Amino acid sequence: MSKKCLLNVDYTNDFIAEDGALTCGKPGQAIEEYIISLTKQFIDNGDEVVFAIDKHLENDPYHPEAMLYPPHNIVGTKGRELYGDLQNVWEANKSKSNVHWMDKTRYSAFVGTSLELFLRERKISEIHIVGTCTDICVLHTAIDAYGKGFDIVIHENGVASFNQIGHEWALQHFVNTLNATVVKN
Repeated sequence: MSKKCLLNVDYTNDFIAEDGALTCGKPGQAIEEYIISLTKQFIDNGDEVVFAIDKHLENDPYHPEAMLYPPHNIVGTKGRELYGDLQNVWEANKSKSNVHWMDKTRYSAFVGTSLELFLRERKISEIHIVGTCTDICVLHTAIDAYGKGFDIVIHENGVASFNQIGHEWALQHFVNTLNATVVKN
């Protein structure tokens, strides 16, 4: 049986809340219950759970996203906190040995982080991904996971984007190009 890990990617206020700096709005809010349920399931089963969360510094002119998007997920702001009840799930479980927070500064949770080493040390071969945005950070994380030889599971009811066309394209790309399993619950 393969060991697995759930990656919660960027499910924060700035990406989900109505007043978020780069919000998906309703599509992102609609997946909250699914993400919470799946996260609790992984935690309770003793599987690894990683919150891979975008981290930006205020007024950073050197970050490549500065020319593409408004400032978001700024360190020390409410916008960087997990959205809704997922924040409570984090708070209630963050001291458990299978629950982890990992700051990331690029689209992919693998770039500039110790995620690959973390997964290899634990002999994890299967990565489940939920969060936002389907066609940006979730996609780039999945591409890197594929390139590193991990099995990828995308939870369709656990991903969203502010670009519906990009969201639908990415769901097909996961299957057709990355050999991922897309779970449709």
